[in-house]
Amino acid sequence: MENILPFLKKLRKNNNKEWFDKHKDQYLLAKSEMEDCVSKVLAYGFDEDLASLDPKKCLFRIYKDVRFSKDKLPYKVNMGASMTAGGKKTGKAGYYLHIEPGECFLGGGIYMPEPETLKKIRQEIDYNGQELTSILSKKSFQKYYEDIWREESLTRVPKGYDPEHPNAPLLKLKHFIVIHPFEESMILEKNFPAYVAKALKEAKPLNDFLNRAFE
Repeated sequence: MENILPFLKKLRKNNNKEWFDKHKDQYLLAKSEMEDCVSKVLAYGFDEDLASLDPKKCLFRIYKDVRFSKDKLPYKVNMGASMTAGGKKTGKAGYYLHIEPGECFLGGGIYMPEPETLKKIRQEIDYNGQELTSILSKKSFQKYYEDIWREESLTRVPKGYDPEHPNAPLLKLKHFIVIHPFEESMILEKNFPAYVAKALKEAKPLNDFLNRAFE
């Protein structure tokens, strides 16, 4: 994993096609390290639903879609991988690994679920909110994830739910993700894939809860 951060730091200073083309071999080397890391993480088998995933297909493209963006820089300055049953386009709750100079983290859940999925998740919270609360308050979970992400929450409970609902704060959520930041130096440690797998395993109960919306 020693080539990932040096490459990304250089790319941040030289985010243009000419430089990237001249250093594509460095990108491919960094990419192969990321694929190898994901392969090792998956090999720990912390979620049996991920058994058929191809590590190469878990990685996000480094090329940006700048058609509708004010930021016209052509390349992302991070490497990210989504480990989700059925692939990253299913919309299901999954696991994420993000490596970027100064901002490395991993996590789980669903970011910005589709309206129908969001509706079903809220219904699950309405029926079984105490289960989700128990997942989020478990000590082994909180060792890695301080809390579920509460930014951009609604100011009021969704229409159709009692304003005094005991799980009102959870019903107001628009995203259902948990994040665990880590020091970038950790990716150089031999046991890094094991560390990632152990942390992601603690997010599995959350993902299982959320993925009931797809059943």
